[in-house]
Amino acid sequence: MCLAVPGKVIGIEGEGELRMGRVDFSGVQRQACLAYVPEVTIGDYVLVHVGFAISRIDEQAARETLAALKEMGELAELDTSAAGAADGSEKPDATR
Repeated sequence: MCLAVPGKVIGIEGEGELRMGRVDFSGVQRQACLAYVPEVTIGDYVLVHVGFAISRIDEQAARETLAALKEMGELAELDTSAAGAADGSEKPDATR
C-alpha cells in the first residue's frame, strides 16, 4: 500500500526541478522535492510520498489526516522508517 503523509512546508531552497522543501510532519522534519508543486510557498501543507510532494492540501485536511494516522499508530513509524528513507537518514537494520 502506498501512503502520502501531510506536512507543513517550513523552508524552501532551489528552483525548478531542484526545488526542495523542509517539511514538518508533526515534529519530524524531512526534505521533500517540490518540483511537482511549483505553486507551494512556506506555510502551505503538502502530501509527501517517498520524498516527493505530490499535491498541495488545505490545513484542515492535513490536520484530519494526521489525526487519523496518529490514531492508527502510523505516525510512530514515520519517525523511524518512511520519513528516514526520504532523506537517507534511516539506519540499516542488522536483523534483515
